[in-house]
Amino acid sequence: MPETKTPIERVSIVVSKGSLEGVYPALIMANGARMEGIEATLFFTFFGLDAIIDKRLDHLKVATVGNPAMHMPTLVGALPGMSAFATSMMKKEMEKLDIPPVREFLTMVHDAGCEIFACKASVDMFHLKRGDFCPEVDEVISVGQFYEKSAGAEIIFT
Repeated sequence: MPETKTPIERVSIVVSKGSLEGVYPALIMANGARMEGIEATLFFTFFGLDAIIDKRLDHLKVATVGNPAMHMPTLVGALPGMSAFATSMMKKEMEKLDIPPVREFLTMVHDAGCEIFACKASVDMFHLKRGDFCPEVDEVISVGQFYEKSAGAEIIFT
């Protein structure tokens, strides 16, 4: 007998990296979920908070050091200007594909109904305040609250 597949109804995406290649997968997945009628939640923790800190989110970079996907020796990635160069190239390629900048993407997924949360433990650890975040952040919540809000959801860690 063929196996019946249950459609995904809810996703909760954890964002722990604040580099462009760490943030965009989560935004793309959240956007895709909303476009398919799937409820979506984004939970930003640790360095992922950079993507929702108002003063930082427009300045995210591509990590070139220790990033095996860059296909270059770490020493080359550490050269001055390499991160800026890689960031510029990635942004140009994304623009060609009509993928919006992070700030615009956050607004777009939030306006589509995606809830956006900051991790309270990380906020406290980095001595941040609610006012440090972009307006799309719905709330600063604990991990326990994240699990409550994610009940029944598929949890994805990017």
